[in-house]
Amino acid sequence: MYINSIISKLVDQYDDFTETEKIIADYFLKNKKMDDFSIRNMKRKIFVSEASLSRFAQKIGFRGYREFVYEYSRIFTTPQDKDYSSSSVINVYEQILNRFNTIIDIDQIKRLIQYFKAYDHIHVIGIASSGLAGEEMKRRFTRLGVLMESCSEGDLMKIQSLLMTQRNLVIGISISGTSDEIVFALKHAHERKARTVLITGNTEKKEYVDELVCIPVLENLDTGNIISPQFPVLVFIDLLYNSYLNENQNTLKLQKETVEILKGK
Repeated sequence: MYINSIISKLVDQYDDFTETEKIIADYFLKNKKMDDFSIRNMKRKIFVSEASLSRFAQKIGFRGYREFVYEYSRIFTTPQDKDYSSSSVINVYEQILNRFNTIIDIDQIKRLIQYFKAYDHIHVIGIASSGLAGEEMKRRFTRLGVLMESCSEGDLMKIQSLLMTQRNLVIGISISGTSDEIVFALKHAHERKARTVLITGNTEKKEYVDELVCIPVLENLDTGNIISPQFPVLVFIDLLYNSYLNENQNTLKLQKETVEILKGK
């Protein structure tokens, strides 16, 4: 076990918490120092009731809030827990990787690979760090002979979306799934009969998205709360990349040749 089991429980059960319980969990996940965790102080600090604190503690396996606080406080008083901050980051990575085992859709990955073969023009779009992930996707697949373009400039991707046709595949990356520029581009590309894909942590289906790729995320991951918000995106790209290699053995030769060319720079 990488870190204190309490932190592991908070991360693992986060999606099952009520909104009030998430407020409590957020406090204890973000906190980095010993403090007054008494009911009286917590009621004043995060504006929740005593009953809410009690239910929260019981939900993660404790008899009551006092027992939870006792165990949580050991993070800061036990010598082996001094590396709490870095350990919590490692644990979040671990939790997301574990969730990939249950959320990943192998058939969907196979369909995406077929799209890469079927479409003449592939466009990957994303804003800020999602744009960086899109650039990484472009670089990796271009080395396998899949020609992609990436765009992280909002105005440009809006203009490009108006030029899409049925020969285009547009892949949007947005952890929240609500980025204005991404939504605009996918909507207008879809209206022009382009195939649209959205890689996101938002499971809500959208009529302008032909293929919704759901990746495991944590609350507020799009703001870089605990780890880099693009970690699950990059993991999915790795899965997609590996599957493409397995189904297209002839690309291994091209990959090796590309590596040799880059080494010879």
